[in-house]
Amino acid sequence: MNIKILVPTLLTGFLVLSFSACRKTYLPSTSIDENSALSNAGDIETATIGTYAIFKDPGYVRSGHFLMEYPSDEIAQGQNSSDDLTRAYRYTQLITSTHPALFWAQAYKAASAANRIIGVIDDNATANLKHIKGENLFIRALMHFNLVRIFGRPYPQGNGNNPGVPILKEGLTDAEKLTLSRSSVKEVYDFVIADLLRAADLMTIRKSNSFASKEVAYALLSRVYLYKEDNAKAIEFANMVIGNSVAGTPASGRYSLVTGGSYPNYFRSVPDGNTETIFAIRHIKTEDRGFSAIGSMYFSGDASGSPQNQGFSGWAEIYASKKYFDFVSSNTADIRNSFITPYKVNGVLQFNTKLTPNTPMYYINKYNYQEGLVTLSSPVYLRLAEMFLIRAEANAKLGNHQLALDDVNLLRRRAGLSGADLHSTASVAAAGKSILDAVLEERWLELAFEGHRAYDLFRNNRPLIRNYPGSHVVDGNVNMTIGPNDNRVVFYIPQDEINKNPKLIQNP
Repeated sequence: MNIKILVPTLLTGFLVLSFSACRKTYLPSTSIDENSALSNAGDIETATIGTYAIFKDPGYVRSGHFLMEYPSDEIAQGQNSSDDLTRAYRYTQLITSTHPALFWAQAYKAASAANRIIGVIDDNATANLKHIKGENLFIRALMHFNLVRIFGRPYPQGNGNNPGVPILKEGLTDAEKLTLSRSSVKEVYDFVIADLLRAADLMTIRKSNSFASKEVAYALLSRVYLYKEDNAKAIEFANMVIGNSVAGTPASGRYSLVTGGSYPNYFRSVPDGNTETIFAIRHIKTEDRGFSAIGSMYFSGDASGSPQNQGFSGWAEIYASKKYFDFVSSNTADIRNSFITPYKVNGVLQFNTKLTPNTPMYYINKYNYQEGLVTLSSPVYLRLAEMFLIRAEANAKLGNHQLALDDVNLLRRRAGLSGADLHSTASVAAAGKSILDAVLEERWLELAFEGHRAYDLFRNNRPLIRNYPGSHVVDGNVNMTIGPNDNRVVFYIPQDEINKNPKLIQNP
């Protein structure tokens, strides 16, 4: 079987997960004892499923969503909250903020669990075991990439030479884990890329899109290379997922864009068998989090899909910003309008009146109504539309303008647009925009509320501008600008982790 017996190790202090007493926790039910020896293939497979289950813990999926999405300009918080999520939205984070601490702990817990399996499977193991090793390499890479996005500055700033996060490799002793310094952003990216390339080489089995596969590793590689501004590599790996078909179907026939009447329900469908989803965090009906779900923050409604007042099925305090709503609704033919459900009573738009100026209640439904349950969803992390947009952005930066617009227009046609609503180099220039402007606007339209927007702006050296009502308003002034070099672009390293490991230098 070609596996080694693992010497039991304990998670280090900075990997221990803690939750406030008022939160209900959902711990993986499929994991095995952390201190047991992984002595057979069954143990290894069970442990890997347990590591995937960590993704569903609110400390990872919920807190991570808050940290990646709430600093954007496509959402508006309609009222102040006792939850620390308000600090993520308002850029007023503290060294003791809750959600960064929860995410840090969960991400390193998953990386540590992956290390146990990576360390016991030889490179000459069976195909099944090598695939499992590849899955765990992907998990470790994903954890480090998300950590460096949240706690490290964008790669283009300083060419990756700014402080990143500690790299948790397999084989470290407990003492070594407790004294890890922050590697540079570049070192973390290099580690992530090496893990993903190795993972892709090892994975030869096709599983559902709730699990890693060769194509999943390629898709994440494409995103990582784009963030690194290695545009040729970003295109290369996007092409490995997309394939050569104009319709977007790869040679393997695995992925294709959801089109027509199915597109408005894309996020309500289960990931399994969905042709556009590359990788999603699968939640089944018994894992509906109710008021603790991501979708609870965005929507409140009844079983029929009709929006209702706050507290009916969810908190409904985070809305599409007026800035984004005005942008997407400026073209009524755009199917992406269907991902926003304005809360109206007798045809009149409702406002959250807890702040001045009042905030329009544009409910977001991308995280609701899977299998008919109001607050159930399986958050999509990688999908085919993003691959087209990665390729478009990279081509725009390489000067391949028509190729960039071809991919943008492919998605615009999918969204129901045609004729003058499609882009040409002439129409973009006439609007006073660059091709890159057109691509980034399309990323904003297509990937809204999925955790991309703030990163898209900051890594492209653009400011984030809020000019709409929300809890960021100070003394009636709705305007808030965060520059790409602002210290607040990255979150503080959790102070508890620095207390345990003084080598962790704090972000300014």
